[in-house]
Amino acid sequence: MKQAIAVLADFIALPLALWTALALRLESWSPEVASFWPAFVVSALVCLPAFGFLGLYRHVVRHMGNHVMWAVFQGATICAIVVATTAYMVPLRGFPRSVPIIFWLLTVLYVSGSRMAVRSYFQWARNRMRHRESVIIYGAGRNGVELARLLVRQGEYTPIAFLDDAKTRQKRLIDGLYVYAPRALNKILQDTDAHLVLVAVDSSAITNRKRIIEFLQPFAVRVQLIPDVVDLATGRQTLSNTRDVKIEDLLGRSEVDPLPHLLRGSVEQRNVLITGAGGSIGGELCRQIIHLRPKRLVLLDQSEYGLYQIRRELEGIAAAEELDVPISPVLGSVTNKNLVARTLATYDISTLYHAAAYKHVSLVEHNVIEGLKNNTFGTLYTAEAAMEAGVENFILISTDKAVRTTSIMGASKRLAEMTLQALQAHTDVTCFSMVRFGNVLGSSGSVVPLFLEQIDKGGPVTVTHHEVTRYFMTIAEAAQLVLQAASMARGGDVFLLDMGQPVKIHDLAEKMIRLKGHTIKGADSQDGQIEIKITGLKPGEKLREELLLGRKVAGTAHPKIMRGEEKFLPWTELRLALESLETVCNDYDFQAIRTFIDGLLEVSDLAAQLTELRPDAQVVTLKPN
Repeated sequence: MKQAIAVLADFIALPLALWTALALRLESWSPEVASFWPAFVVSALVCLPAFGFLGLYRHVVRHMGNHVMWAVFQGATICAIVVATTAYMVPLRGFPRSVPIIFWLLTVLYVSGSRMAVRSYFQWARNRMRHRESVIIYGAGRNGVELARLLVRQGEYTPIAFLDDAKTRQKRLIDGLYVYAPRALNKILQDTDAHLVLVAVDSSAITNRKRIIEFLQPFAVRVQLIPDVVDLATGRQTLSNTRDVKIEDLLGRSEVDPLPHLLRGSVEQRNVLITGAGGSIGGELCRQIIHLRPKRLVLLDQSEYGLYQIRRELEGIAAAEELDVPISPVLGSVTNKNLVARTLATYDISTLYHAAAYKHVSLVEHNVIEGLKNNTFGTLYTAEAAMEAGVENFILISTDKAVRTTSIMGASKRLAEMTLQALQAHTDVTCFSMVRFGNVLGSSGSVVPLFLEQIDKGGPVTVTHHEVTRYFMTIAEAAQLVLQAASMARGGDVFLLDMGQPVKIHDLAEKMIRLKGHTIKGADSQDGQIEIKITGLKPGEKLREELLLGRKVAGTAHPKIMRGEEKFLPWTELRLALESLETVCNDYDFQAIRTFIDGLLEVSDLAAQLTELRPDAQVVTLKPN
């Protein structure tokens, strides 16, 4: 039906274009055209099939693009040639020779113009039916201008203004939009209904983007970052890929290119085992290691679902990138001595990344025995099995909560660190090392997803203490640094990752709320939209975390990896304390366990406290009451 209407419209437009051409040439609105009737006949009967052959009637008018103009130009040219040939062959006496040229121009105008008019009507009607959100674009450079044009074409948003830091662009009109200085944002928000700012700056300019985000944070606008305009224009990404500001953007951490020889050093063409492979850190280690082409990748995890997910993902990566890396999943716990020993022997493991741990501070506080068994004794069993199997490299993923700890989880990890340090003197084959860092973004224990969930529900956003601070790092960066640290290990090393500046969690919550376009109840006004609620520190939680026990720290070959020197007990002494602790854990003697752990938490250095425990006194200290 629509094609028939288009054909009928052209059937009328083509003779009309010829009549108009004659009227213009003869300078009369009532020209004598009766003798020129053959030209009128061929203008319709010959030209319509030509347009059909060129595919003009296959295009949907409301979605018609500029490429349709090429078909119109070709069809109009054919029409003009046919009319001129008819006038010459018949012949049509008195037919002006310039009329075919005028007819060509008018045919292009009438045929394309009618379609453009219909397309414009559909767009106007669609925009009237759908509310178009007003947006402000930060950045009037190439990215911003291309974004504005794209928004107009797609019709979902209406750009109303540009913001730009460059004075050379300010107070100018670009594509009809005025370019304001950033300080004018408050007035723009008061004068318009805009509640969204799209940041159109190069994604590689991390520092600049962080500065812009910090500037926008106090305003009651939602801030979103767009993909690279090149990806938008080529269709690799769409405006649906715009995203809210993440904590990574707020941190603005500058990335340091990895050192290839350090990345490959401990995994390339080796049999590698990752414990806790289904977790956030273990999973990211797996993703990065598989690209480094190990001989075999063995995954160990006690979560069936987590193991299934990471195995499936890795097999997909291997297939897509044609990586010949066998993947062997092992379901079980690191507290199963026989399973760990058999796994190491069966797959002839050369490098072991020990990421298996219970890491939620409050949960471990309420599950003391399981926390100690998994984190401390699971590490001990795995380390002893590694020594027996001749594993060359053993890398423990540790935490800043092990430093001057106030929690069971932190104590369990510090004991795990000391176990490896003490065992190092008893092996010439296995090189033990540990990598200590703070919170990783996107992990199962990260506060960021919780904040986002609470904001989306309308609050309140819960913060434990107004002054609590934490270090943050992305999972990908942490895993990359762990791999490089492992290649620099000499035995018993404690590696510290450069976590940047600590972040105040209360300030982080405020920024996340405001950048989502909401106001804070109490801080902005009593009528604010979302409340920040202080809940109090949880059991075992500290106000501030540290990465180093002592003061001795040295640099390494990588600028973001440091090597610390810390005290630890000889294995002969530490073993007796661990044996006593294991006994009371197996007996579920919570009182004895608490007495032992409380003694550890009363001093700043775990090794110093254990040193005070003599072998004969340790059993008494840990003896069930």
